[in-house]
Amino acid sequence: MKARVTIMLKDGVLDPQGEAIRHALGGLGFSGVAGVRQGKVIELDLAPELASGDAEAARAEVARMCEGLLANTVIEKYAVEIV
Repeated sequence: MKARVTIMLKDGVLDPQGEAIRHALGGLGFSGVAGVRQGKVIELDLAPELASGDAEAARAEVARMCEGLLANTVIEKYAVEIV
């Protein structure tokens, strides 16, 4: 079992990398992009003892990982998907 965590900056938090990407796309002729928010995806291979339980228990454990290390919850939001 795997877990996929998508981490993005919260709405209202300045995203300078996203703005740099938007500007670069405009410089390359892609004028249809009004805004860009960039983030990161972390894929976890869950150990058998965690993967053997139900998906909701695995999701809760990965959420604890996000709260403790993977995401800066002051400025970032995250979504956990069990795949």
